[in-house]
Amino acid sequence: MTNPNPASGSPDKEPATEAIQAREEARATPTAPAGDTERAVTTTATKPAPAGEPRPSLGRLFLDNLWAANTVVVTVLAVVLAMLAGAVLIIVSDPEVLATYSYITARPADALNASWTVVSEAYANLFKGAVFDPDAVGFTAAMGPISETLTYTAPLVFTGLSVALAFRGGLFNIGAQGQATIGVILAAVAGFALPLPPGVHLLVALIAGALGGALWGFIPGILKARTGAHEVINTIMLNYVAVYFLSWIIIQSGVQNPNRSDAISKPVDSSAQLPRLLGDNLRVHAGILLAVLATWFIAWLLNRSTLGFELRAVGANPDAARTAGISVTKTYVLVMVIAGLLAGLGGSNMVLGSTANALTPLVIAQIGFDGILVALLGRVKPWGVLLAALLFGALQAGGNRMQSYSGISLELVTVLQALIVIFIAAPALVKAIFQLRAARAARLQTSLAKGW
Repeated sequence: MTNPNPASGSPDKEPATEAIQAREEARATPTAPAGDTERAVTTTATKPAPAGEPRPSLGRLFLDNLWAANTVVVTVLAVVLAMLAGAVLIIVSDPEVLATYSYITARPADALNASWTVVSEAYANLFKGAVFDPDAVGFTAAMGPISETLTYTAPLVFTGLSVALAFRGGLFNIGAQGQATIGVILAAVAGFALPLPPGVHLLVALIAGALGGALWGFIPGILKARTGAHEVINTIMLNYVAVYFLSWIIIQSGVQNPNRSDAISKPVDSSAQLPRLLGDNLRVHAGILLAVLATWFIAWLLNRSTLGFELRAVGANPDAARTAGISVTKTYVLVMVIAGLLAGLGGSNMVLGSTANALTPLVIAQIGFDGILVALLGRVKPWGVLLAALLFGALQAGGNRMQSYSGISLELVTVLQALIVIFIAAPALVKAIFQLRAARAARLQTSLAKGW
């Protein structure tokens, strides 16, 4: 049988428990005067709690909070783990370094020095190609790494926001690749087929690309809303349709470059090109400013607007949202239309920016599929997506230099990206490896709500 009066484990309840025990003892002792009993009870009840450990210092509190298993710490440590795993792959892929391990027991310093040299050189070139080269001379050379990083970042922000927004609405948008493809087609055609003045021409081309992506997002959205057809299957199929449509339209009369025999379209007019921010010698363009503006807008939409509240409610529980009077059908359609619009803008950046100025079968690269990784790494939060896209852009820009200067395969950068996502998707593994303290409930809920 359980004790009907269990002793409380809470420090706040211990004085009350002691008072009850004192009162019971007083009752059990008939010789104790009533006044003494009350004094004993009062003294026991007001007795101060035993002194505990000294209050930790501010620095100690900071370290405790820093080494807690919140989303930011787990994300940073996941990147660290990916870099460590990448270092192992760099060592294994170098035959000369591997040769030093054949006699490691005789001369271990050779293997350690060779490993450190190849890894440090590879990651140094990764940094120099993505952030800053200390040996650079002149403004163009100094700003070149940042310019390349921001150039790769801009379209990834749009496709990452596209996937993240759909996630928040309870939909898995695998079709950002197809939506970006339709966006790049319409943006390019508007860029070379419409004789418009500068400024207006750029605006029309961007709108055309956004509308193309929105249309490609509307199709799976209306099918999901009206028939219940799963958006993953629909968007995957539409990706193939978009890719083959791009291959077909490039070689059509009026689109294909008449001076070329291969599959390439006419070049986009200069009046429809996004202006470059740091001069003609650096590729970074105004698309990165549009990406930051789009991030702010999506953050406002999700957290401040009525539509954002309805979107999050439908994503959390569509049945409860329907019971509350929210139109789930309309929300699904709007979510996919806005997601497609964002992906279309990402595709437009590929041909209206400095990456390319004409349509080719591979003009869109893999920005739609990379957007899925960016959205996951950014915890499907708008500003988190922006930071994740910046990281992926830096890896891409630095990977080019790492391949050129260190002889490391560019595919290793893709492996690093995959490893980062794997560790992000397995936070329990990261916590176990680094022995992270459990985040307090209130702080954990806040971090999950805000993302970053």
